[in-house]
Amino acid sequence: MILSGTLGHEVGSSSMGTAKPIVFVVDDDVWIRESLQTLLRDEGWHPETFASAQEFLDRPRAFVPSCLVLDISLPGINGLELQKRVAVERADMPIIFITGHGDIPMSVGAMKAGAVEFLTKPFRDQDMLDAVSAALEQDRARRERDQTDAALAAAFDSLREREREVMEHVTAGLMNKQIAAQMGLAEITVKLHRGNVMRKMNARAVADLVKMSQILGIRRGKP
Repeated sequence: MILSGTLGHEVGSSSMGTAKPIVFVVDDDVWIRESLQTLLRDEGWHPETFASAQEFLDRPRAFVPSCLVLDISLPGINGLELQKRVAVERADMPIIFITGHGDIPMSVGAMKAGAVEFLTKPFRDQDMLDAVSAALEQDRARRERDQTDAALAAAFDSLREREREVMEHVTAGLMNKQIAAQMGLAEITVKLHRGNVMRKMNARAVADLVKMSQILGIRRGKP
């Protein structure tokens, strides 16, 4: 039965698809660090453990799915203070809190601040594994969304000005003849621009283009 967690650091990787997920553990109890390290490694993850919050903050960011197992009571920067720092510097990092005190107000505050789980020591190994699995899946899904959005933005940036204008009209529901009238173009020219838009955006149907437009609008801060 695991009693506590430890400190973890981040390691960069250029291959998100093949590298093992990293579980960072921040705890000043060496026995807890070693116990969690064994538990997490046996599950197939890559644990990184540290004895203080500052050591964790000094490490570079990870570029693979990762999460942070964080003890509330730490020397120097405590767990809740580190959570605030992570929210600013590594906002998307899922955090699992562990504590030996069972402080309910503290756990409520941690959860409101974005923690994905709060485990009280002593906790079952399976509870920790379940929490880490959920946190890593959350981070993996978020990274995939970010990659998809980045690819979509790059495709949109490849459009010429006229193609972007045509895309706007198409997603607004206008027919080629209507678009041609509004833009002062021949209908055949609109068809060519429209075909280029569909190809560059990798859209199979207008409905796909509408969804892409909505995502791009959110990403670019449009209403």
